[in-house]
Amino acid sequence: MSLSAEDLSQRLEEMRRELDQLKSSASIEVREKLANPAPLGLAGFGLTTFILNFVNADLVPKDSIGMVLPVGLFYGGLAQFLAGMWEMKKNNTFGFTAFSSFGAFWMALAIMVILEDTEVVAPVSKNGLTVFLCAWGLFTAYMTIGTLKISRALQVVFATLTILFFLLAWGEHNETVMKIAGWEGIFCALSALYASAAQVINETWGRYLLPLGLVKS
Repeated sequence: MSLSAEDLSQRLEEMRRELDQLKSSASIEVREKLANPAPLGLAGFGLTTFILNFVNADLVPKDSIGMVLPVGLFYGGLAQFLAGMWEMKKNNTFGFTAFSSFGAFWMALAIMVILEDTEVVAPVSKNGLTVFLCAWGLFTAYMTIGTLKISRALQVVFATLTILFFLLAWGEHNETVMKIAGWEGIFCALSALYASAAQVINETWGRYLLPLGLVKS
């Protein structure tokens, strides 16, 4: 059965109205509220850095490094790396880059020590470790520039971390400098833990109890 031009035009008009209705009903905005992953990333970094630098400062014996490796793999490493992935979902380029990178750093460092201790690879020379630490110091230095638009708390964390990497690189060749690096690292770790605690406590209480020195745009 053939349709006349008038019937066809009427049918097309009905289909157009049905399509407009479908578009209207499909335009429902879905909002997903995500938790703030930054306190986890800062805590993972801060706690692992705190423990390691007790060893570097010679406050506990050097053979205590075994207590650092599991924390470096799972908390400073995996947990911080995941925090970076969640920062990406929140469209935070700085948090994504920082937490993912330092999470990978801790996992790489812990695995390097494990591979050396199990004689899977030859021990890395002092000069090799110096290059390794200076490379991370350079990365942290340019990330510090990003903190200038975020908060004073993060500025302290990243500035002291930049100094720490270069002190550790120097400390590979000087025991006194390594101890100084340990103490400076403990301060850096405490600043990261403070930034983590401030965000958790302020959000939980719904008030600005612990200052972060947020930079006004």
